[in-house]
Amino acid sequence: MGGGTPPDNGLTWAIVAIFCCWPFAIPAIINATKVNDLWNRGDQAGAHEAVAQAKKFTKLAFILGSIAYVLSIGFYVFIAIIAAASTPTYY
Repeated sequence: MGGGTPPDNGLTWAIVAIFCCWPFAIPAIINATKVNDLWNRGDQAGAHEAVAQAKKFTKLAFILGSIAYVLSIGFYVFIAIIAAASTPTYY
């Protein structure tokens, strides 16, 4: 039986990461949900490894999601500028 308090599993941040980049958030959620079970079984090393994996995938989801959002906003601004520049003006 595991003793003490299990480490913070980071499940909340992993769930929030779904809105940034879900392909990396899903492994983060899976690893975060393993932490308490591993800790209660007495596998502290496994629990800490699951925490590390969850944090890694959560960070990847936030970083890649942020990059994708910035690029998409830049793309839409670029398209709007091109559309405004190509609109014919009549006098």
